[in-house]
Amino acid sequence: MGKIRGAATARAKELRLELSILGVFVGIYLLFLIGSPSTFTRFDIYYAFMSTIPFSAIMALAATFVIVSGEIDLSFPSIMGFSGWVFAKLSNVMIDRGMNPELVIVLATLACFATGIVGGTMNGTLVVKTRIPSLVATIGTMFFWRGLVNVCGQGYGETLVPINQTVLFKLFIGRISGLIPAQAIWMLVLTAIFWLLLKRHRFGSHVLIVGDNVESARMMGIRVNKVKMTVFMIMGFFASFSGILASLEVNYLWPSLGEGYLLRTLAAVFVGGTSVFGGMGTIFGTFIGSIIIGSLEGGIVAIGLTGFWTQLIYGLIIVVSLSIYSYFRRRE
Repeated sequence: MGKIRGAATARAKELRLELSILGVFVGIYLLFLIGSPSTFTRFDIYYAFMSTIPFSAIMALAATFVIVSGEIDLSFPSIMGFSGWVFAKLSNVMIDRGMNPELVIVLATLACFATGIVGGTMNGTLVVKTRIPSLVATIGTMFFWRGLVNVCGQGYGETLVPINQTVLFKLFIGRISGLIPAQAIWMLVLTAIFWLLLKRHRFGSHVLIVGDNVESARMMGIRVNKVKMTVFMIMGFFASFSGILASLEVNYLWPSLGEGYLLRTLAAVFVGGTSVFGGMGTIFGTFIGSIIIGSLEGGIVAIGLTGFWTQLIYGLIIVVSLSIYSYFRRRE
């Protein structure tokens, strides 16, 4: 009986948190709607959001697991950049050799995913085996992967036009009925999968327990090192996936791919209500937080402010949101 009551209380707390996140989201969009009704009553702005927000949102969903486990990853934008370079470079090398574009994109995708997993495994190994704090470890790997893409790419981009008529290309970033970008569907599907994994799967329970209290997790028989290694590998995999989507969207690999995603992605996680101390997080909150952070710049410009206001308002929303969540937690 006590367990049932405790679970109900925890769910009620989480529901209040999610409702407060949703309230912030509704409030921001009401301001946008009032400030620029001609923009926010048309489909065009939402089409733009659906085309661009998923790149950071997918990484934010994966980063939620890392942060809930009590760790942090600062290297995922660099892993995104190097994995994207591997994808584009291999695609061009194989196309130049006359290989079938359908086979090329499949092989390049697998190589990209493998690169992302290797990046995540490196982070996990440094944290779990070498026992370097994740903040320090991933600062090092952030510079390593960014430096590697600069050395390998020598500052040159790679075109992806030769593979833009393939089936996998359309599956990744095609337009459904000419209106809905496929990456938006990927974002929704992955949100559902991550929610189920965190809230309805044993692995998600282990991540929450490890983040809440490592020693208690060990006493319960949870393989703490395996859990932490897995969340870093998941982060690396989805950083590479976002690298593929972002590159295909513009039909080109820029050497700077991934730059600018770090703060935006982490902000979405924290605005979404995930605790920086670990042990608590909400996938729904991260999803809403990603939309808030991803649409701010467009909304700010649409209502007549200059882009110089963007970071100021980013900071204001983060501080206000976290203050609201902190207030609710203190009351509880």
